Amino acid sequence: MASLTVLHLAANRWWTGSADPVIQLVRGLRARGHRVLLAIAPGDRFETKAREVGIEPLGGVRLDVRFRPLALARDVLTLRRAVRDHGAHVVHAHHSHDHWVAAAIRGRSTLVRTFHNARSIKTGAASRWLYARTDAVVAVSAAIEARCLAAGLSPSQVHRVSGATDLTRFRPSASGRGIRDEFQIGEAPLVGCVARLAPARGHDRLIEGFRRLLARVPDARLLLVGKGEARGALDRLVADAKLDGRVIFAGYRDHDLPDVLAALDCFALMGAGSEESCRAVLEAMAAGCPVVAPRVGAVPDTIVNGETGLLLSEDTPDSIAKALELVLSDRDRARAMGAAARRRVQDVFSPDRQLDAIEAVYRAALGAR
Repeated sequence: MASLTVLHLAANRWWTGSADPVIQLVRGLRARGHRVLLAIAPGDRFETKAREVGIEPLGGVRLDVRFRPLALARDVLTLRRAVRDHGAHVVHAHHSHDHWVAAAIRGRSTLVRTFHNARSIKTGAASRWLYARTDAVVAVSAAIEARCLAAGLSPSQVHRVSGATDLTRFRPSASGRGIRDEFQIGEAPLVGCVARLAPARGHDRLIEGFRRLLARVPDARLLLVGKGEARGALDRLVADAKLDGRVIFAGYRDHDLPDVLAALDCFALMGAGSEESCRAVLEAMAAGCPVVAPRVGAVPDTIVNGETGLLLSEDTPDSIAKALELVLSDRDRARAMGAAARRRVQDVFSPDRQLDAIEAVYRAALGAR
């Protein structure tokens, strides 16, 4: 399509949720010849990561979600000037705060909003007013799409665009030997989870399910990757269950995450985070790892049950244990599922397919205006 100027707004400063998807989208659109600007909440890892890949965020913008009238007014003036001076065709918002800001600064630009999670979709009068002035909405899962429609958005506004992952970074040929050596796992069957250690992410159910799995797969290990406020409670849970040495906390991993996924025999995720495309599941599948997960976020849209992994009808400890046993007890089947998972990501969740879809959203929104 013809080159566009797009301003992305993301009122997020942390390296979580929308951060990586937004950076990958900005990079991909730039690679296709579009002029893309990025405004984020500065001062943390989102800003650092953007700069690491050559994206310089707009200066003079705070996008502080706390109500500070003077700071908000400065942001509106700065961003309105950016829209005008750069001739932005599209203003693309990723959070509720920057959605309202986008409505104030857009001028004659097209306004697009991505809903990264279902809870961001509101139904009050103010939200209906905002949605009526939004040209297109991107939903990252079928559940979010359905909630958008239930909130009163028209079918012509709502576009389902699946998540994507880096197929060159996450690949089955990566070596997980270093990770297994680091944690002295050897050849033991290894289940892994990459998720923030937060109360809503289901680590407690996964640990209990893993404890029950040990009755049938006694040499199995569970590797928990991530950090967060629930770490202390999970440490106590592991100690109380006498799982020290069986459940391993690997901390936050970044540059060697592909090696972590390559070391696993099975990936498990029990709860969606603030970005419900469930990027961790896509990364595991790209690495050729079968996935066990309940029907949360975009997981039901992502996993083909029995082919690329196992979808849990309920995430009770018994159900988790049985699903993990099915994967770990037949390594040939697990490898076949992992290979099918990789093919599915290549076919459905590649960055090129996502960029095609986003460009189509922009075309439709610009045409409607």
